[in-house]
Amino acid sequence: MKLTVIGTGYVGLVSGTCFSEMGNKVTCVDIDQEKINKLHQGIIPIYEPGLEKMVLKNVEKKNLFFTTKLEEAIQEAEIVFIAVGTPMGEDGSADLQYVLAVAKEIGQKMNHRLIIVDKSTVPVGTADKVKATIQTELDKRKEAIEFDVVSNPEFLKEGDAINDFMKPDRVVIGAESDYAFEKMRQLYTPFTMSHERFIAMDVRSAEMTKYAANAMLATKISFMNEMANICERVGADVNNVRAGIGSDSRIGYSFIYPGAGYGGSCFPKDVKALKKIAEENGYEAQLIKSVEDVNDRQKFVIAQKIIKRFGEDLSGKIFGLWGLAFKPGTDDMREAPAIYVIKELIKRGAKVQAYDPKAMEEAQHFYLKGVENVAYKNAKYEVLNDADALILLTEWKEFRSPDFSEVEKQLKTPIIFDGRNQYNSYNLEEKGFEYYQIGKN
Repeated sequence: MKLTVIGTGYVGLVSGTCFSEMGNKVTCVDIDQEKINKLHQGIIPIYEPGLEKMVLKNVEKKNLFFTTKLEEAIQEAEIVFIAVGTPMGEDGSADLQYVLAVAKEIGQKMNHRLIIVDKSTVPVGTADKVKATIQTELDKRKEAIEFDVVSNPEFLKEGDAINDFMKPDRVVIGAESDYAFEKMRQLYTPFTMSHERFIAMDVRSAEMTKYAANAMLATKISFMNEMANICERVGADVNNVRAGIGSDSRIGYSFIYPGAGYGGSCFPKDVKALKKIAEENGYEAQLIKSVEDVNDRQKFVIAQKIIKRFGEDLSGKIFGLWGLAFKPGTDDMREAPAIYVIKELIKRGAKVQAYDPKAMEEAQHFYLKGVENVAYKNAKYEVLNDADALILLTEWKEFRSPDFSEVEKQLKTPIIFDGRNQYNSYNLEEKGFEYYQIGKN
């Protein structure tokens, strides 16, 4: 098939590349000329394992193209995906200005029947707005061109997005016509051949599915962090509790690891948006609000443990920090716990020496830009020089089995604050460390 993907951010670039991998002819469109120029040069704007290799391969095969010219890109397309950003507004709702701007331009430029697919995460009712926007532009042109608007939410995990797209748990399609369902089924058949994972439903239910899925996963995380905080107060070990409940097949082990809170591009934004959607429809989503409140508090738990150990005045203290990204496998720092921990320590007079395999540039130039007393190191053990303690906030593989004798040698005092409970099984206290983790001490 000939496809157009509008937006070369995380969702757009991954989706377009994976579609091209299956032999489709895909043109990715973006208004950012510099980004398109870099893509033409083989420079990928995001870090995602396996993505660069797949992009370069399909560009070489002439299955994948990049342009800033939407009109040209949709001339022969059968399906057009809208994958532009939906940033969070001041009131917590999703900002649809970019989605509707794209819809308006499609309405102005389309010249044959198209299936327009909302791939961005959008509130319930967005497809109706997209449809109305396109129809308004067609009416202005006095054109009677048939089109469909489809909801096809993405369920990609950063750090494993290629695998998620190529081998999906499910493909959710919300549409109003048999034509649209059949075309989307044809498109996704190569991805779902081993198992029937194509789920057809109405448009609004498809739009709601993405929010419900992310809210459910965020709820599991906040629930386990709440249990961890109770465990600390009653003298229980949350690591044991997790093992005890995870063995229940109705609960499972996914998303019940206690930690410093969730971050990233999806959970924080989607939980806020779902809460706002409920409010706009006269319903107070108390559980969703609590999930958000627990997560907001959780991001400060490690900082509070450090303050309890060293005191409110951290002047003269140096902390080595492993992990800036909100999770391993990505350079994404949106709502990352590291941002909150670092700022909390710095404002009390501390200095931080940080290392992350992928997110250093994001930290320096965006999320911690202008924050003084943060030094970025080139290797994990460098952050330990003259440091009073080590803080772990992202469970990258290279942090999972460190040389603890080297850690002890480099640190001024053998103290570790583990924001991901990675070292629980190492019996660090027996090795002479002070070891602080979530949900135990």
